[in-house]
Amino acid sequence: MARSSAKSEKKTKSTKISKKARQKEFVVNLWATDLNDVEIGILPATKARAKSRQFTKDMDVIGEVREDGERTGIVAYREALWEDKEGMDKRLVIKLFSASMNWKGTMDLLIGRSLQLTHGAGGVPVTAYSINLAGHDQIIQLERSAYKWPMFPERFSFFILRDGKPSFYRLRKLVMAMGSDYGLYDHNNKRIGTIDGKVFTIGGKWKCRVDEDHADELLKATLQLFCTMQRFNDEARWHIADLVREMHDGDIMPTLEHHEADLYMNPRRVR
Repeated sequence: MARSSAKSEKKTKSTKISKKARQKEFVVNLWATDLNDVEIGILPATKARAKSRQFTKDMDVIGEVREDGERTGIVAYREALWEDKEGMDKRLVIKLFSASMNWKGTMDLLIGRSLQLTHGAGGVPVTAYSINLAGHDQIIQLERSAYKWPMFPERFSFFILRDGKPSFYRLRKLVMAMGSDYGLYDHNNKRIGTIDGKVFTIGGKWKCRVDEDHADELLKATLQLFCTMQRFNDEARWHIADLVREMHDGDIMPTLEHHEADLYMNPRRVR
């Protein structure tokens, strides 16, 4: 019996180890202040702008991505668009760069699409984002679910086209967790990953684990942008809810910034 028990325990440990080996991990760490090596010497803004035109003058570097202990990415957002603008002009634009400051992807809060979904949901704030990844033809649409009641978990969904075939994913907030934790599920409703939000951090820190057969660069970049968005998640919802309320009351006339308007245009239109 002792030998059988020992074999069973060894098998259990082996199963746990092999399961962990089938997952890829990365950490998105957002800094609380601007006192970081990216902005104070190693990669100053002028050098970053020379490296990539995606790094605009109003870009504020707010964190990093690490895999196996090494920095593999930098995350930033357009500070002036979010902090200094108001009403329909207030937009959230997050960008992901490699460690050497090559552009990897952009995540935009779509004001028009968010207003449409929130208006349709009777005022329940539904945020919609577009994700443009380097080298990928598809614009990935990531949206908060309108099916949301007070105290119920928050959910997001998106799909990624690979060789013309869609892979559908959803993110569900884990209610029993203390931080901003999400489970990642595939189209079979199988949990294939977790986003573990650390509670006792000032800037925000998320440890992500994704099954190896799903964890390509497209999904990892999407999740890295999603984690960065979590810093702004509450404020983005309030912003959309305020806009819809003001629109219903006739206090604002809906308008769209031309860069966002371009995202809605028919790509086959005559130019």
